[in-house]
Amino acid sequence: MNEISTLCGIEACAIIYSPNDPQPEVWPSEPEVQRVLSKFMEMSEQKQCRKMLNQESLLKQIIIKGQQQLTRQRNDNRKKEMTHLMFQYLNVGRVFDNPSLIDLNDLSWLIDQNLNEIKQKMTMIQIQEGAPVTENGGERGHMHHVQGLENRTDTIQNQY
Repeated sequence: MNEISTLCGIEACAIIYSPNDPQPEVWPSEPEVQRVLSKFMEMSEQKQCRKMLNQESLLKQIIIKGQQQLTRQRNDNRKKEMTHLMFQYLNVGRVFDNPSLIDLNDLSWLIDQNLNEIKQKMTMIQIQEGAPVTENGGERGHMHHVQGLENRTDTIQNQY
């Protein structure tokens, strides 16, 4: 209990009932348990509920956290798949697998995100260098590169 109290920054106690022993085990000591319980009972019911954690609510929290991690990991994996697909096309000039319409839409979204990032970085560099910032992130001089990438994206979509 000392470790839990220290790690969580709370006052804690434990009362453990055993089927083999009529007397419960208490930690840290019986007077300390009574003090913590008295303090807890003096709280309003609303505060008590916020401070309580039973096995069901703990498992629900763990499940929700696990689901959130799973969603983040799936999104990360999908982004990596699309990045791989994008680089495969940029390096070879074609995609070997038959991507679905969903894949192509996700790839298009990823390319748009990358283009927006590039535009933002170009704008930041221009601001840092004191150069005048042109419209659309200063892409006027580099537009042929962007159009080439967009043409390749259109080609991918037309292939399938």
